[in-house]
Amino acid sequence: MTEELERILSQLTQPDNAVIQQATAQLKQVFKDPAIIPALCSVISGSQDAQIRQSASVMLRLRVKKHWKKINPSDRESLKAAVLQAFMQETQHTVQHSLSQLCAVMVKHETPDRWPALLQLLNQSTKSGNPHDRQVGLLLLNKVVESNPEPFKPHYKQLLQLFSNVLQEHDNPVALYYCILTITAITVYTGTEEMPQMRSLIPSLIVALRNLVKADQTQASEAMEVLNELMESEVSIIVPHLADIIRFCLEVGSDTSLSDTLRVKAFSCIAFLIKLKSKTVLKQKLLNPILHSIFPVLTAAPPPGQQDPEDKEDDEEDGTDNDNPKHSVTQIIDTMALHMPPEKLFQQLMPFTQECFSSDDSYKKKGGLLCLAVLAEGCADHIRTKMLSTMLQTVCRNLSDSDQVVRSAALFALGQFSEHLQPEVSKYCSELMPLLLGYLSSLSDMKVGHVTKAFYALENFMENLGEDIEPYLPTLMDTMLSALNNTDNMKIKVLSVSAIGAIANAAKDLLVPYFPPVIESLKGFLTATTEEMRDLQTQSLDTLSVLARTIGKDVFGPLAAECVRLGLNLTDAIDDPDLRRCTYSLYSSVSTVSPDCLIPQLPAITTVMLLALKSNEGVTAHLEEEKAFVLLDDEDDETEEEEELLDETLEEDSETNIHDVAGFSVENSFIDEKEDACVALGEIAFNTGAAFQPFMESSFQQVYEMRDFPHEDVRTAAFGAMGQFCRAQHKVWKENPTEANHQALLKLLDIVLPCFLETVRTESERQVVMGVLESMNNVIKSCKEEAFKSPTRLKEISTVIRDVLKKKTVCQDGDDEADDDEQEAEYDAMLQEFAGEGIPLLAASVGADSFAPFLNDLLPLIMSKAKSSCTVAERSFSLGTIGEILQALTNVPGGQGLAGRLSNRLFPVLVSGIRDGDAEVRNNSVFGLGCLAEAAGPIVASDYPTMLSIFSNLLSKENDLRVIDNVCAALCRMIMANVNIVPLEQVVPALVARLPLKEDLEENKTVFSCLAMLYTHSAGLVVKLMKQIVAASPHVIGNKKVDAEAQNILVALIKEFAQNHSSDFQSSVTLLSAEQQQQLSNAVSAL
Repeated sequence: MTEELERILSQLTQPDNAVIQQATAQLKQVFKDPAIIPALCSVISGSQDAQIRQSASVMLRLRVKKHWKKINPSDRESLKAAVLQAFMQETQHTVQHSLSQLCAVMVKHETPDRWPALLQLLNQSTKSGNPHDRQVGLLLLNKVVESNPEPFKPHYKQLLQLFSNVLQEHDNPVALYYCILTITAITVYTGTEEMPQMRSLIPSLIVALRNLVKADQTQASEAMEVLNELMESEVSIIVPHLADIIRFCLEVGSDTSLSDTLRVKAFSCIAFLIKLKSKTVLKQKLLNPILHSIFPVLTAAPPPGQQDPEDKEDDEEDGTDNDNPKHSVTQIIDTMALHMPPEKLFQQLMPFTQECFSSDDSYKKKGGLLCLAVLAEGCADHIRTKMLSTMLQTVCRNLSDSDQVVRSAALFALGQFSEHLQPEVSKYCSELMPLLLGYLSSLSDMKVGHVTKAFYALENFMENLGEDIEPYLPTLMDTMLSALNNTDNMKIKVLSVSAIGAIANAAKDLLVPYFPPVIESLKGFLTATTEEMRDLQTQSLDTLSVLARTIGKDVFGPLAAECVRLGLNLTDAIDDPDLRRCTYSLYSSVSTVSPDCLIPQLPAITTVMLLALKSNEGVTAHLEEEKAFVLLDDEDDETEEEEELLDETLEEDSETNIHDVAGFSVENSFIDEKEDACVALGEIAFNTGAAFQPFMESSFQQVYEMRDFPHEDVRTAAFGAMGQFCRAQHKVWKENPTEANHQALLKLLDIVLPCFLETVRTESERQVVMGVLESMNNVIKSCKEEAFKSPTRLKEISTVIRDVLKKKTVCQDGDDEADDDEQEAEYDAMLQEFAGEGIPLLAASVGADSFAPFLNDLLPLIMSKAKSSCTVAERSFSLGTIGEILQALTNVPGGQGLAGRLSNRLFPVLVSGIRDGDAEVRNNSVFGLGCLAEAAGPIVASDYPTMLSIFSNLLSKENDLRVIDNVCAALCRMIMANVNIVPLEQVVPALVARLPLKEDLEENKTVFSCLAMLYTHSAGLVVKLMKQIVAASPHVIGNKKVDAEAQNILVALIKEFAQNHSSDFQSSVTLLSAEQQQQLSNAVSAL
């Protein structure tokens, strides 16, 4: 049989398809013979042809992998001996490679200790005096350990000693390479016993990597993965060597003679280190050396005759700009902004940007602008409060630069500012909109790449303008509709459709006059069938979703059912993840406007979305055995193709074993589809209510599976959807309070809330934890006491909030000895804010007596952020949270007593906040004092004179309109809580004189509730102020921004005036315009 097998394998290598097909058929027959395994062994050890030996070893590996259990024990022993014998006598590198992979497969079935001959061979070869033997031994060691690292754990100490010696072999780069790959494989499995040895390897490891960089950049790039593995698994090992690792990575990243791949790898390591250990980087004074090394890369001009990838004019976004050193350097600065205190970062960073802007070199100016752009997200509060005007001036100056490279970077920076620095940046509308509209006026003359950046800036800026967009609306819409109807350039059409969505987000129903021509254009795009229209179709669906949410139910409602059918027809006809994703958003939007249109189609819609969540399409598993053998020349591409052919030929039923998977990569469009499917399922479940019940269980199960998905955006969306399912089930129970609905809600909460709490504690990505906390807060807000039926739930949630506030969770870099007063990154503070927002929700959901012990534990952590040394954002958060806790206590049993007991601690903190230099901090302090008066009632009566004096003083000096509104509301809360101890004759006229409220329109309810109460208590006082109250009414009644309940309270009061004080009322009404009089009359008649 051996000869026959060798003949068949020889035919498989012939360049003749007919011969290969015949040999393949013969091979299938031969493989049915039980003697196939010994025959393959004979070929491996006896054939003179290396290619045949290699094919035989690949086949044997595939056979053993699938059929090990069918081989009897004595044959297994013979096989192990034969394979090792073949490995020892083999001289060809491709065959050695395949045999090492064969050994790796066998080790997965046989633990190393049951194969002493393998351990003996590894011991001899890796310690051989012959460098080539050591290389081959380390190859074998790498393959067998990589395939199954854990069973080798008893040998780790011995292995680490070996690696310590091998890492000194600077003239044997292949040995270094396999040694480092094996260290990478075992890192995640090492424990405290191996820590000292692992730590001592780091200096040698850096030297070895440096040597590998000189010898083989491809190998070096792969070997550098060891640094990421060490950072992810055991960051404490590398902390003592942090400076050396950063210096090495900067050295590699800055070396322009090296490949971009290697340089990007080095810079990525630095970004990851900053993400994990930003405090250590600052303490070891490494920030300045990093900036010093990366700025020359950021500001470097491309080689003569070339352009940076992002400046190239090709219209295709091929993603290459993500794999170049300049992009990696902007990611380092972005990571610094997200993970370092802004004051410390800006102090060292600004001299570098100032140097960029004082230069005439276009690429230096571009580098400075890119730097400002990527700072906007992580340092938003710092820039908004201290630097916005200066930074905007710099950007605007560069928008008119003579070089398009600079102008493009300035547009990118403006887009980033518009996205992250709201609402302050919108206040510069009158300066910025003419500049941006100027860009659009020359659309036809601009290159497409530059137009894309102009649209990016314009969209982000417009989206947040709200009603301030009105003066620009005619110009904007004429430009967009003209581009849709008159340009042949597909990219311009896509950008214009996208911009209409951004305009709609701001303009809302102001866009109604333009709706017919917009819809006409979109319908034309959406019903097209050609491939080149795909991007335009996808964008049209996105914009249609925005219009559904913004234009108003009356206008969009008649189209809702047609839109749902259109979406389903598109996904039936076209297999495209981006297109499907946009239909999910469309269904979600329709559910907010016209849920009834969606209900008949729920079976079809949920089926498509659940298939998207289940699908592995776009997910690529990287198998361990894909790694190429690199002892000599790299001939392995052919080997892998051959393996695939043989695998298909011999193992048609094979499936990938999850244990062979080294990692996954997922195409972005499929990630986006899964993310949007989760978001849409959650929103549709909530909006369609009881109609979604038949799909609840299957949807929940599939979304729940996504909580461990490799990509953090999908995990975040899954947690958001799980929260929506809880809220949806609560709504169903409230509308139909059966026992079955109640049990379904409690069952769901018992799964979801523990899952949330565990994730907050253990998840490493800060963004995901913020999403989970937000989702948990929404669940508690909706479900209230139902969320606390489990007796331990209140304690568990309170403990997790405390852990976040004390920086004790995995995603917080809290293991450095950090002072509580130490400055922190804005996003770290934001994470704590999400946790803190849960405290008032707990207070509102459970009785005060139950919550008191937990509140006593949490309150000092909140109050500590009100100190003057804290940032504006921290002080605002602290005082706002105190106010919301007090407001929550107003409505729960025992709340008054608890608020009274806390008043001595809280009163001085709130009074101090009223003297703050920041208006938002003052505003929150005023709100808090008002809520303290309302919650504690008579218990704080003795503090009323002080409070009245503070508010009187504030009203005479304060310029901020929101603060003035809140002083009025606080005075009303004081009156409603203790009407008899407030000097009404002085206080009420003073507050009515400040009506109507200008900024904080939510407080209209508080103010008019108070005036209605005073009318029943002291009618004469209120009647005297009737003219001012009536004069304020047109700003409240019919105002969409004012709560309907507040409007009704005011209308009822006006009705009392009309009925009981008609002459005074008539003289008050005559001061209004005819239109206002009619509006008031209609409102009174309707009540």
